[in-house]
This record gives sequence, C-alpha cells and structure tokens, in this order.
Amino acid sequence: MAVEAERGPRARVRWLGLWDGYFVVCHLVTTALVFTSGAPQGRRVLAIGGLTVAAVWYAALGRPLLTGRGGGGRRNVVFCAGLVGVFALVVCADLTGSFALFGVVPMLMMSLPARPAVVVAVLVNLLPPVAWWLRPGAGDPPPPAAVLASLLGVALSALLGLWIKRVVRQNREHAELIEELQRNRAQVARLSHGAGIAAERERLAREIHDTLAQSLTSIIGLVQAAEAEVADAPGLDGSRRHLALAGRVARDSLAEARAFVAGRAPAPLEQSSPARAVRRQAEGLTAQTGVPVRFAVEGAEGPLPMQVGVVLLRAAQESLANVRKHAAAGRVEVTLRYGAGRVGLVVRDDGAGFAPGEAGEDAVDAADGRSAGGFGLAGLRARVAECDGVMTVVSRPGEGTAVEVHLPVPVRGVAAGAGAGADDDA
Repeated sequence: MAVEAERGPRARVRWLGLWDGYFVVCHLVTTALVFTSGAPQGRRVLAIGGLTVAAVWYAALGRPLLTGRGGGGRRNVVFCAGLVGVFALVVCADLTGSFALFGVVPMLMMSLPARPAVVVAVLVNLLPPVAWWLRPGAGDPPPPAAVLASLLGVALSALLGLWIKRVVRQNREHAELIEELQRNRAQVARLSHGAGIAAERERLAREIHDTLAQSLTSIIGLVQAAEAEVADAPGLDGSRRHLALAGRVARDSLAEARAFVAGRAPAPLEQSSPARAVRRQAEGLTAQTGVPVRFAVEGAEGPLPMQVGVVLLRAAQESLANVRKHAAAGRVEVTLRYGAGRVGLVVRDDGAGFAPGEAGEDAVDAADGRSAGGFGLAGLRARVAECDGVMTVVSRPGEGTAVEVHLPVPVRGVAAGAGAGADDDA
C-alpha cells in the first residue's frame, strides 16, 4: 500500500529525469562545440561562462518550477527572461552557442503557457541570424544554410513545444488520477472497515441481548425474590448482604451489556470519571471479599480520551478479578498515575503470585494471559497495544503480583501540573 501511495508523486516527476539527462547532453555538446570553435578565445570564454550560468539558472530556479514546487506566474516569466538573456549573450559571443537552442526551447515551452511559449521560441530562433548581422565587421548576409536552419528551427520549436506541453499535461493528469485513486481506495478501506465493525457489533449485540442480557435480568429477578424472602428473617444479615451485592453486580453487568448493545461507552464511564470508575472497582473487591484495597491517584487528574479510559477500566476489572479468583491476597494497592502525556495504572497484591515465565526466574513479563491460567491478560494486553501502550505483569510465587499499564495521552488530554491525589482505603 505504501508503494502504491507513492506512485502519484513519482508519476508527476518521472519525465523530469529523462529531461535532466537531455539537458545535460545539450549543455555538454554545446560547450564542446564552443570550446573547439574558431572564435577568439575571449569570446569563447564568455560563451562558455554564459552556458555555465544557464545551467546554474536552470538548477536553481527552472527545475523547481518544472516540478511544480517553485511557484508559478511571475517566477516563470523571470526564469524565461533570464534564460533568453543568457542565451542571447552566448550567441552574441559565439554563434556556435546557438546549438543550445535544443535545450532552451523545450524549457521555454514547459515554463510558459502555449501561445506565449511559441512566440518566445520563434523569437529565440531568430537570435542567431540577428547576431550574424550584428557581429563586428559584418557585411555579407548569413549563409543560406544558416537561414534555412533558423526557419526549420522555428517550425520544429513550435511542434516540439506543443508536444512537450501535451506530454507534461498528460503526466500531471495521470499523477492526479493516481492520487485520486489512492484517496478513493483509502476511503473505501475505511468505509469497509467501519461497515465490518458495525456488522459485527450488530451481530454481537443481538447475541448479547438474547443471551447474557436476558440471563442477567432473570438473575436480578431471582435475587430480588430471595431478598424479599429473607428480609424479615432473623440471623440472616450476612445472607442479605451477599444477596444485595449479587444484585448490584448483576445490575452493573446488565448496564454494561446494554451499553455495548447501544454502542455507548461502558456504563461506569458514562456515570463518572475514569478515576472514580476504577475506585468503584476497588470498593467492589473489598465488598465481595473483605480484602482491604488502598486506592490512590498520583498527579493532577484530568480528562482522558474515551478509548484510554475504557482500557484503564478494563485493566482494573481484569486485574482485580484475578486477585479475587487466584491471589488469596491480604492487601491490594491500586494506583492511578497522571502525568504529562501519559497515564498509568498499577494493581499490586501480596497474594500467592505465579510464575509468568520459567520457574526460578525473577521478575519477568508475562507473555500472555495463559501463564496465569486464563486468557484475560492476553485480551488486556491486546487492548493496551491498540492504544500504543505498554503492559507488564511482574510476579513470583509467594510474593504477589503487580500488573502495570502505561498509556500515551495527548498533552491536552491531561491537566498540566501536579496536584494532590486521593489516598484512602476502600
């Protein structure tokens, strides 16, 4: 795709390489003819100097104009006027320099509109005969061959100029068509990608609505019925508390499912900031397991892009779920860190830990979630990678686990400066 994207710009200037070679050949041949001509040495030196100036003039001003990067309008006129002036100097110094017409005329045709270019090219072809008449000691008319060559040059200049203009126009049109095709391809790819995502979301939405959402609704109804039955029963405070917690979890899960079906942000992020949503996950772990969770925010909390907020929330959910299921921890620390252009989440526990890599290794990064006995960490790592972030899992058996997620954030997405963070136990 990257190679195809470059075809338009390459087509725009592809012909210029051939023209550069042709110009160099014309310059070298003309210089050689002037160097070996029978004109006085001073005139030859002047003519060769004029040819050198013409080459520098073309490289400095003419070539950028031909590639379309040097502007246009008045700069084209200035370039052509300077080119004609230098050519007149060369011809007046040594008539052999008129061979440079083979390079001058095409440059005029490429730099000016068609009609002015033809007129200027005809006038330039008349310079050699005029220089013949104006040379010192001139008395005889120019040779018939020189007159015929000038007339032939006028005709060829007009034809060559029109042909060059046509080739240049076709190349530019071709380049524009290629660039437009690339833009259309990119747009079609984006639309196709979006359509695929929308179709898959619609399919998953139907499945979730018909399965998980319905099941969660049933669970909520059953929990409410059980709460009503034990509401007045003595000695069942623990049961009532667990039923209330189960109902809360089921309602939160149902809200998440409905948010996904509707294509909205996760329900916790719709109701609060990422920091509050992560804090609520920490409080939920304490409510479910009784494990104390210390939650802290470091740096100045500020607005985050929705995708970054979602990844932070999912990272907290997955890490705390692993603590609840596997860690048997006595204490958990959750830290949300805001910085300039970045945000991070660290979930650390003092539980059983596990061996992400080979046995006996010190702190290592888990390659994927299967090392921990499941696929949750692998999915979380993929989420983090989609945001160009970095995720590490550091753990050793018997020494707990630390999950760290670091995400880049545009500077405008995080408040500048540092502020006091929240620090409390859930």
